[in-house]
Amino acid sequence: MEKIIQAHELTKTYGKNNEKQTQALKCVTFDIEKGEFIGIMGASGSGKSTLLNILSTLDHPSTGSIKINNSDITKLKGNALADFRSREIGFIFQDFNLLENLTASENIAVPLSLQGVKPKVIKQRITQVAQRLSISQILDKYPSEISGGQKQRVAAARALITEPTILFADEPTGALDSKSAKDLLDMMDDLNTNDQVSILLVTHDPLSASYCQKILFIKDGMIHQEVKRHDQSREDFYRQILVILGNLEQ
Repeated sequence: MEKIIQAHELTKTYGKNNEKQTQALKCVTFDIEKGEFIGIMGASGSGKSTLLNILSTLDHPSTGSIKINNSDITKLKGNALADFRSREIGFIFQDFNLLENLTASENIAVPLSLQGVKPKVIKQRITQVAQRLSISQILDKYPSEISGGQKQRVAAARALITEPTILFADEPTGALDSKSAKDLLDMMDDLNTNDQVSILLVTHDPLSASYCQKILFIKDGMIHQEVKRHDQSREDFYRQILVILGNLEQ
């Protein structure tokens, strides 16, 4: 299988040498293959958010290397890093991060507009992704005029419009009601299964994690345990996740 992310001996230390230092990540190594749906779980302060920020190029590791689509992102800087991020990475945030003065369609278009893509191509891509995510009927509406679930679908469309190598999702159901959360998770599962979109989901929610194929449990800055779903039902995997989380807290 093609590896789209290769993380090797990642460490992250906060604080200068003459100050008290905190090691948020300690020699974290793992791979993600094309088409995988991976979850990252751990208690607050475990290092999972730090790991996500580093993988998504929002932060830099203290040591170690990360390859995304065979490009070593730890060696990219400035415009080269910004260009790489806009081409290869899609990001869904918990709080949507939509621009209130832009319509849904205009919000979705932002990444392509920044890349200088021609308006005709942008319009075609918006039409395609909107149909795929069932939001064609709200493209002319502003964020204040649509529901939380619809906002998250618009955010997902914005993340997918560039056809990224991998989609990062940071607690994407955290601001949604239970129905909207299930709809979003079903949509992500469908994108992964039918479109082979590679997804890395950071979540504290066992139900959200049960949609993943594999979960990395982070504790004290290290990968404490890795568990695969295999042929389990989502319900059985959910129960297994609950047991593991319980053991982690001991």
